[in-house]
Amino acid sequence: MTHPLMAEDGEDPGAAAARITGHAVRGERRLSGSLAEVGLDGGQLVMVKRGDEPGAVHAEAAGLCWLADAGTVRVPHVHGYDRRWLVTDLVPQGRPTAQAAVRFGRGLAALHAAGAPAFGAPPPGGLVNAYIGLAPMRNVTGTDWSRWYAEHRVLPYLRAAVDRGTLRPAETAVVERVCERLPELAGPAEPPARLHGDLWNGNVLWGADGHAWLIDPAAHGGHRETDLAMLQLFGCPHLEQVLDGYQQAAPLAEGWADRVGLHQLFPLLVHAVLFGRGYAEQALAAARGALA
Repeated sequence: MTHPLMAEDGEDPGAAAARITGHAVRGERRLSGSLAEVGLDGGQLVMVKRGDEPGAVHAEAAGLCWLADAGTVRVPHVHGYDRRWLVTDLVPQGRPTAQAAVRFGRGLAALHAAGAPAFGAPPPGGLVNAYIGLAPMRNVTGTDWSRWYAEHRVLPYLRAAVDRGTLRPAETAVVERVCERLPELAGPAEPPARLHGDLWNGNVLWGADGHAWLIDPAAHGGHRETDLAMLQLFGCPHLEQVLDGYQQAAPLAEGWADRVGLHQLFPLLVHAVLFGRGYAEQALAAARGALA
């Protein structure tokens, strides 16, 4: 029987790490169906991740490198990757602290300020056809955020949720109305920010070094409030301190708190497509709140 972490060609995480890094492996520990911790000769620990969807590993590696290039928030070093395997540094885990949260907020503001060529721009060397979690995500560029957000982030997942039966066709009108009114709901114009793109709490690791680390991005150019809205959607330790640190470094435009639900529409609809009706109901509630 093939192990769940073994590739179709029979290669396991240790063999993949040895091939990609050029170092002998002294041990490995399976963490999940797609992750393993591998010890290399010399004592270094790396994380080995298997990606099954075409282009998923490439997109993630390009995103990690783009975020790291900003030199702001800490990101695990990418040792190498191929069509199926990604090898990065392992982040030793610590506990979240208020001090680390403030530092993370400031770093996230600086990451966003590093910018992107356009809304929807993929990382350099990245893919147009990328992913957010397990869902396909197209990085099609635009210059007007309202139009781009509706056309390439909200409406594709709205249609997919209907196709899957998660949303009823009659329920789409409220989300479509938000998209029509986006120019007046979006607040002041913002330049394209360098987004993590899938910034829920599980993709923020609190390291033993006292810093927050970012993993598993769906990186692209977007509106900075979208990253912050996603961070608030699923909870984050010391969230108030994260937001305080962000505001100290780069104050948000007036009314940003009223736009959180607007920016949460995208991740909620993605989750509705992937995980079902409960998230669809949350997306509808967010849409109604945005219109209120």
